[in-house]
Amino acid sequence: MKTFIVTGGLGFIGSNLIDLLISKNYKVINIDKVTYSSNFYNTQDHKKSKKYKFLKCDIKAKKLKKILFRYKPAGIFNLAAETHVDRSIDNPESFIQSNIVGVFNLLECFKEYSKKYKSKLIHISTDEVFGDILKGRSSEIYAYKPSSPYAASKAASDHLVSSYVRTFKIPAIVTNCSNNYGPKQHPEKLIPKLIYNILNNKPLPIYGKGTNSREWIFVKDHCEALLKVFLKGKFGEFYNIGSNKNLNNKQVSKELINVSRKIIKIGKKVKIKFIKDRPGHDIRYALNSNKIKKKLGWKPKTNFRQGIKLTFEWYFKNKKYYKSLSKKDIIKRLGKG
Repeated sequence: MKTFIVTGGLGFIGSNLIDLLISKNYKVINIDKVTYSSNFYNTQDHKKSKKYKFLKCDIKAKKLKKILFRYKPAGIFNLAAETHVDRSIDNPESFIQSNIVGVFNLLECFKEYSKKYKSKLIHISTDEVFGDILKGRSSEIYAYKPSSPYAASKAASDHLVSSYVRTFKIPAIVTNCSNNYGPKQHPEKLIPKLIYNILNNKPLPIYGKGTNSREWIFVKDHCEALLKVFLKGKFGEFYNIGSNKNLNNKQVSKELINVSRKIIKIGKKVKIKFIKDRPGHDIRYALNSNKIKKKLGWKPKTNFRQGIKLTFEWYFKNKKYYKSLSKKDIIKRLGKG
């Protein structure tokens, strides 16, 4: 039975990836430093599983190397990161520390480990490194033009990984994914925040005029792509992972309202409310994911209507999830500049 390390495994994408790996009969070591966005609710199904082990550890920590040599993972999925643009406007330093210094330490540890044991590092990044894509879709050869401290820190981490592949020949791959949505996502992000407000009869806050466009992918589709990259991806390559489906924030809100009406009786206050835009807000992200489709044979399975229904149903059935979070983290607006 192969062992994987998932860093940031108490978070949204990490915990969904752990679900997938355990379902495929892999053993998982979950490394997480336990921040506001970490949630033990996300991995509660695996607490008693012999295939799962949790270790509290920051990827900046020296003990990371000891963990690698002790558990001898066949692969590492690096999802440990500060992720929210709004928070990076309020506090850029934590993004530099986690997303750049942390990745540097991980690479140094993995460099030593991979000399002695066969393994792969999959570094998970974002479409935001490309900045505004007003027309067309950004392929893997597009120049990086990050707009926020978050995107810039992720861009730096991608370059670090690529440089270690080139200079030290480490077996690593970088993936850049579009906006994820689905179960277990922290409500600082758009969709779970809107669901929280729908369930609590509150207005739906949308930046600007709601025209900012994002490419949306269901988290389980993303996780399947990551496993495919581990199994078939080529060292040193970058792979875009997206759905090829863009929706603006107003369209997302309307779709959510339509879905929720079929499941619950929504309150009178559930209406779109436009609020002041955040600084440096990119207008559009859009990925060209032809490479992973052609080279690795992956494609998304879940369309937005199916995915948003599954997402709403999960939050509706797991209201305790919201109770496990600090209320101010749910309702406070960040990134005012």
